[in-house]
Amino acid sequence: MDVSFFPAILLGAAILLLIIFFYYVPFLMWISAKVSGVNISLIQLFLMRIRKVPPGVITRAMIEAHKAGLKSLTRDELEAHYLAGGHVERVVHALVSASKANIDLSFQMSTAIDLAGRDVFLAVQMSVNPKVIDTPPVTAVAKDGIQLIAKARVTVRANIKQLVGGAGEETILARVGEGIVSSIGSSVNHKSVLENPDSISKLVLRKGLDAGTAFEILSIDIADIDIGKNIGAALQIDQAQADKNIAQAKAEERRAMAVALEQEMIAKAQEARAKVIEAEAEVPKAMADAFREGNLGIMDYYRMKNIEADTSMRETIAKPGAKPGAPSKG
Repeated sequence: MDVSFFPAILLGAAILLLIIFFYYVPFLMWISAKVSGVNISLIQLFLMRIRKVPPGVITRAMIEAHKAGLKSLTRDELEAHYLAGGHVERVVHALVSASKANIDLSFQMSTAIDLAGRDVFLAVQMSVNPKVIDTPPVTAVAKDGIQLIAKARVTVRANIKQLVGGAGEETILARVGEGIVSSIGSSVNHKSVLENPDSISKLVLRKGLDAGTAFEILSIDIADIDIGKNIGAALQIDQAQADKNIAQAKAEERRAMAVALEQEMIAKAQEARAKVIEAEAEVPKAMADAFREGNLGIMDYYRMKNIEADTSMRETIAKPGAKPGAPSKG
């Protein structure tokens, strides 16, 4: 092996060792901390690498806190929050902003808010600069049956003490929408709502809709109100149509019952007529038997026929428009 390669190999090894050394012992970062007045040792920076904690994040956070006058923050607290899955830089930004705005925010509270999944820095900004939330169109009906479509703007400010466990913007919008519906629904007519839209916001604001939420409602302003359909008239039309359908159904039921009764009577009459025809068919047979046995004479037979002819004539005369019939026999 050529010995001329040894210097190059040694140089490469030296450079690699220096890179590893400065990675695990961030000397320049230690100098930056010392220059900024932050007391942190090289041993602690080295141990951060071993604990899988980025020294740059912790060092920059400590420098920012020290320059902002937050002397109470310690390295152990910042490391613990990072290892718990928190955002160290966001928490420090929030603490600095809260300190400058005279907002009472402790490190424990800020870390709890951050670990709860909320943006603590944005919450501090909302405490200083309130946020305006536009509600979706809310549809409600006044007592006179006229539909109104209202839009509102809700100005909210973050409530730092309620950020952990408090409801979000969706709850605020739902409660405001419910209050608008209730307020319009209690109005005598839609004209009174159009004349005084601020009465809606005043009534809704008095309900304390921000209870249990992460926000404080500062104002509720009605941005727009449009007139929709005449729901009352539509309901009356639907009710009239329903009553008509019910009446038609009952009439059809009565007609069907009458038809069924008529069919039943016709069937009974046909049955009775069949019995009469059957009985009449037995008459000639009975008369033949009577002649044969001597119980009926020829004169009796003619007398019976005369009675039948007379009865037939009387029935013909009794019918409307009938002409006088032939004289009876005998």
